[in-house]
Amino acid sequence: MISRRYLLTAALALPFAARGQERCGAPTPADVEGPFYKAGASLRGNFIEAASAAEKMVLTGDVRSADCKPLANVSLDFWHADDKGEYDQAGYRYRGIVTTDALGRYRLETNMPPPYAGRPRHIHVKVQRIGAPALTTQLYFPGEARDAPRALVMKMERRLEGRFAMYDFVL
Repeated sequence: MISRRYLLTAALALPFAARGQERCGAPTPADVEGPFYKAGASLRGNFIEAASAAEKMVLTGDVRSADCKPLANVSLDFWHADDKGEYDQAGYRYRGIVTTDALGRYRLETNMPPPYAGRPRHIHVKVQRIGAPALTTQLYFPGEARDAPRALVMKMERRLEGRFAMYDFVL
């Protein structure tokens, strides 16, 4: 028979037992790489081109494990189309690699890609931890995602300086 004291003690201990078991949500879903990935991009967190007609945007977020631990030194290989909807296959315009800091944070500054050829506006990314396979996916813009998984839609706000987007990856 379970005593009242046992139940009370167990109930008080429950919040402490659950600590360390919190979840950051489901792992970030994969999405198609598309035909325009090009290996060999350099480390750089700024793709902004002054001559572009596209609005500027800043994308920030965290990369965490499924148990919410920040993941440092994760590589995020970003690429997207220019303001005309074209991918640079001769060079590395709108392509680059960002790595997370000790707290798992990343930051990318760029010009917003347009929708093109029936595709919604999107940014491609390969996220890779050292010694693990890469997660290849795409990030979509709010209100433009069409049939894209809701889990891949960035949060976004408009400010005077441009747009600010946020997306947290869970590996």
